[in-house]
Amino acid sequence: MVISIAHLGPQGTYAEAAALAYARWLKQHGAKAVRLHAYPSIAQTIQATASGDTDLTVAPVENSIEGGVTITLDTLWKLDNLQIQNALVLPIGHALLSQAETLAPIHKVYSHPQALAQCQGWLAQFLPNVDLISTNSTTEALQHLEQDPTIAAISSQWAAKLYKLPILAYPINDHSDNCTKFWVLSLQPSSQGSHTSIAFSLPVNAPGALIKPLQLFAATNINLSRIESRPAKRSLGDYRFFVDLECGISQTHTQAALKALESCTETLKIFGSYETLPVELSGLEQLEQ
Repeated sequence: MVISIAHLGPQGTYAEAAALAYARWLKQHGAKAVRLHAYPSIAQTIQATASGDTDLTVAPVENSIEGGVTITLDTLWKLDNLQIQNALVLPIGHALLSQAETLAPIHKVYSHPQALAQCQGWLAQFLPNVDLISTNSTTEALQHLEQDPTIAAISSQWAAKLYKLPILAYPINDHSDNCTKFWVLSLQPSSQGSHTSIAFSLPVNAPGALIKPLQLFAATNINLSRIESRPAKRSLGDYRFFVDLECGISQTHTQAALKALESCTETLKIFGSYETLPVELSGLEQLEQ
C-alpha cells in the first residue's frame, strides 16, 4: 500500500522538505512506500486529503516569527473533518537567490508572504527600495531568475541546490531561531498524544465571553501553549479562537474541560491529539530522488 502525502509545491518548498522528512519517519516505522503530491496552494493540499484524494497533508500552521498561517487555520475550520496526526517543527533558513552578482541591480524580490515577512528587517536594511511581490510558494518564482538578473527570490538553500541557482546572501531571516510548525492531517481519528488542538466560536461578543472558556482550562490545570484569534467572517469584532492544549484528549481532566467548554461556546471543534516529531533535514536530496 502506497501512502500519499499532499504538500505545497512546486519542488523545493519548505513544505516539501517537511513532507520528505515525514515520509522518512513513516518508512522507519513500517511504511512500504510513500508518494508525495505537490499542489499550488496550501488550501488545495488540505482539500486533497479532506476529499480522500491523498492519505495525508503536511501543512504549515505556525511560524516562530510571524505567528499563525491563517489559510491553514481557516481551511481546517471550514472543512471540519480532518484530524492532526503529528506535528513537525522545521528550522527555517532563508536565502536570497539571484543571477545578480551584487545587490545593486535588484529591483524586485519574490517569495511567499510568510517568507517576505520573516525577512522584512534584512530587506529594509539591504534592499529598501525594491518591490516585494508575493507568490504562492517560496519556489514559484525561481523559474524566472535565469531570464532576469535584476530580480531575486527568497527561498531555501535546498531549493537553490535543486534548481542550480546561485545564493547571493544567506541567512537573511531576521531571527536565527526561525522555525515553522507543520501539522500532518488526515481523515483518521487521533486521540493519542501529549498535545491537543481545538477551535471554538463564542455565542455572543460581550465582556467576559472569552474569560469563561479560559477559566475552565485554568480550573482543570491545563496549560495553553498557543491561542490565536481569526475573524469569523460574519461581522466586525466576531472571532474564532484556535487553542493548543498541553494535554491529551484521552485524559480524564481534558475530557471534563472539553465537555464543560460546550456550554460556553457556540461551536467547538476538536482537531485531535498528537506528538511533535523531530525533523532531520540531512539527506533529503536522496529521499527526493
